[in-house]
Amino acid sequence: MKFEKVMTERRAVNFFDPQKPVSDEELKKIVETAALSPSGFNLQPWRLIVVKAPVDKERLKAVAWKQPKITDAPVVLILLADKDGWKSGHPTFEKVWQNMLDLGYIKPEQRQVIEGGTKKIYGGGEKSLAFAVKNAAFFGMALMLAAKDAGMDSHPMDGFDHESVRQAFNIPDNYFVPMLIAIGHFNEQYKLMPPKWRKSYEDIVLATY
Repeated sequence: MKFEKVMTERRAVNFFDPQKPVSDEELKKIVETAALSPSGFNLQPWRLIVVKAPVDKERLKAVAWKQPKITDAPVVLILLADKDGWKSGHPTFEKVWQNMLDLGYIKPEQRQVIEGGTKKIYGGGEKSLAFAVKNAAFFGMALMLAAKDAGMDSHPMDGFDHESVRQAFNIPDNYFVPMLIAIGHFNEQYKLMPPKWRKSYEDIVLATY
């Protein structure tokens, strides 16, 4: 599917067909395609909890404003943003460092420069949270676009109690939960409303220098 078509046809649908599954292979392809998203220093501070079992979707629904789409959609993803993902010694940091060495992007003696750079930009408090959420949001958007490209629909959700989701799914403190994403197929028994208004170029550009 052409990118423009993916963008125009992607919708945050409210009604999913519970009779149309998403296979493990389809989900893996969506996730691995989305994993090509950019991230600061390539640190990829995102993880997922995949919720598919009916009993677990009910648990999630109970702490997410009882939204029917959570139990109707075959898959709901809990997107996790890793606030510690910038730290030296973190498993992903070390994989990224070794990969850059192997590919010749950097030299061993540049280790302190990289460590200092990530700490300066992302280290501590609001900066760590911004780092995690910003980059995880790139991944979250890519998940929805990859789903559409695979012929599926999605819906990102803010409507949930953050701490209750954390407790219900034993999420460690280093993760913030930016959103839930339902993935499946639109239920054709319902009417798909027309696309909503979007800002034009003139609405978006504040100034040109």
